[in-house]
Amino acid sequence: MPRDPYEVLGVSKSATPEEINKAHRKLSKKYHPDRNPGDKQADANYKEVQTAHDILGDPDKKAQYDQFGFAGTQSGFPGAGGGFPGGGFPGGGFPGGGGQMDPEAAQRLFDMFGGGAGGPDLSDLFGGGRRKTRSRSRPRAEPIESDVTIPFDVAANGGSVGLEFGGRHIDVKVPAGIEEGKRLRVPADATGGQEVLLRVKIAPHPFFRREGNDLYLDVPLTIAEAVLGAKVDVPTLDGSKLALVTVTVPPGTSSGRKLRLRGKGVAGGDQYLVFKVEVPSGSVDEKSRELITEFAQLNPQSPRANAPWV
Repeated sequence: MPRDPYEVLGVSKSATPEEINKAHRKLSKKYHPDRNPGDKQADANYKEVQTAHDILGDPDKKAQYDQFGFAGTQSGFPGAGGGFPGGGFPGGGFPGGGGQMDPEAAQRLFDMFGGGAGGPDLSDLFGGGRRKTRSRSRPRAEPIESDVTIPFDVAANGGSVGLEFGGRHIDVKVPAGIEEGKRLRVPADATGGQEVLLRVKIAPHPFFRREGNDLYLDVPLTIAEAVLGAKVDVPTLDGSKLALVTVTVPPGTSSGRKLRLRGKGVAGGDQYLVFKVEVPSGSVDEKSRELITEFAQLNPQSPRANAPWV
């Protein structure tokens, strides 16, 4: 049984969506594979955090979980693992699963495997049931649909995710550049008898944002770097690793200005650096205050002269 998602994220049941998202970002950054290469425990923690946010970050799933626990979420593939979609039948366990199978999905499976007395055992789904005794053809069952959360870098660069189908492990190929909401098809011969369509959800990255095939990265600058220009190192997404590149910040860069890195996005897209000028926090000493005052006098500005409210 997976851990309580509230416990995983370290938030209370009364936590606001902002508090849930903040906890998720903090833990994702802490356990991200790029920061913990080769650390299996950190990788497991990272997947657990994504699973917890998949439930608590969705108002409908959160409400179902609060009322019914994991059986209410009916999330077929939390994270990149989990049991067979939906878990098990009401009143009885389904091999390799947990929770409760959606009644509609259960009926489709039951109909596919005989639908009544004399038909084959449902354990045939996993290759261990008795031999089928009836040879007449049956209508093809509708695919079962469920969700799967794909790591950010796998969705961007392609790869595979491992899933468990009632004791049967398979690797599902993920094409490079796949987008949120797309579907991955798992053929019936891979699962042991039931075709599955996986709705893709993409786990958030600790610092990259994705819009289509473009990536966005916030880059903090000091006042001096913004005014005088500078050379700074920034990360790019290179396969499953981060690669640092040195870029030149032009003199006179304001907050919000973007710098494009061609071809450094997803599937041929671009990466945009969004500069954020940061000022010293708290009070400054008298000498610094005098210098800033002198600078303002020597470099008069009217930044709100063309503001829409003027």
